[in-house]
Order: sequence, then structure tokens, then C-alpha cells
Amino acid sequence: MSDRTRVDEMDVAEQATTGYNRHPSIMPAKKKPNAKPLAGADLIKEVCRRIRVARSYWDAHNNRACRGEREKAMALYETLSEAEREKVPQELRVWLRYRSEKYFGDDRTPPGGGKR
Repeated sequence: MSDRTRVDEMDVAEQATTGYNRHPSIMPAKKKPNAKPLAGADLIKEVCRRIRVARSYWDAHNNRACRGEREKAMALYETLSEAEREKVPQELRVWLRYRSEKYFGDDRTPPGGGKR
């Protein structure tokens, strides 16, 4: 094994653990901006997916991630028309509404407010 190969393997291991890349010529792929906003069936699928992700975070007791996903799901859900909202499964709509009011409503203390 040459010294250069060993150095490259060490760089790969370091990048995997620290997220830092010493070689700026090796860049991660950039995310493509969404050219057109979602609409119709794709929007409904995305709302359902986000609610399911929020539920999985909730079940894993990851409240911060759940709050973020729930807010994204609510923002998308509020863009739906009445007819489109009916296409979201009732179980997901009930979960979103229940969690929104009981645990994340305006009357609840915002996260990070009680730190000393």
C-alpha cells in the first residue's frame, strides 16, 4: 500500500466521522431547487409523508424533530383545498390536529424557554 493511498483512506475516514472535507475539490452534490411547487396528488402525498415522518419522530420521543416536521406538514396541509384535505387519510388528519392543539398549540411553552 502506498503512502498516498493510506492518506486518502484516512481522509475518507475523517470526513465520514467529522463531516469536514480537507479537499475542497471534492464537494458533495448540491440540492436542486424545486422548479415548480407541488400540486394535486403530489402535494397530498407530500403532506401524508410529512405527517408520517412527524409521527415516527413522536413515537421515538424526538420532540424537536417532530415539531419541525409537524410545522412543515401543517404549512402544506393548509394550502390544500377542502376536497384535497378529504383525500388525506382520517387517521393522519386526526393525529395532526390532536398533536397540534394539545402539545404544540399557542398555549404551550415554546421549546428552549425554561433553560437556566
